[in-house]
Amino acid sequence: RGDVDAARTLRQMLKRMGEPGEVAWRRPAQRPRRVVLLLDVSGSMSSYADALLRLAHRFSHPKVDSRTRGAPRVEVFTVGTRLTRVTRAMRMRDPERAIVAAGETVPDWSGGTRLGETLRMFLDRWGQRGLARGAVVVVFSDGWERGDAGLLGEQMRRLHALAHRVVWVNPHVGKHGYLPVQQGIVAALPYVD
Repeated sequence: RGDVDAARTLRQMLKRMGEPGEVAWRRPAQRPRRVVLLLDVSGSMSSYADALLRLAHRFSHPKVDSRTRGAPRVEVFTVGTRLTRVTRAMRMRDPERAIVAAGETVPDWSGGTRLGETLRMFLDRWGQRGLARGAVVVVFSDGWERGDAGLLGEQMRRLHALAHRVVWVNPHVGKHGYLPVQQGIVAALPYVD
């Protein structure tokens, strides 16, 4: 299937001293989707913040697969009372230095949570322009919302319309007896893939 790769077929024939062999075919390369990580660094998520930043650093330095056209581009943001882009800090090779640089960049560490407002800021500034378009957006949050839960639901609807997939990772789901009753998680769940 596909087009004949004449150059590769000829090279293979020359390696066999001109003997005919299998025909090489061109196959379309897989193109990895962009990944956007939104990490909640509010007070209720402060015990998970270090591990989430380490995970974001690992995602920012993937192994390149020979079947794809390079590694997927990973964008990392922290959410709390403000939205902060920490992608540049996560691109440092040393994970310890990357986490320290991210910590110096984030002004609202262990503060409150305004998920609706920060999602609106993300969508207005970066999402609509193409960062979220067709991307896999992963939100790491427990869903505690100090602001308007209706605004969070509206912004999740916008995000769901733009992104290829929206994944919500809640660290409390694995705990015994957990029920998704927080206003933020209730407003967001209908728009999570």
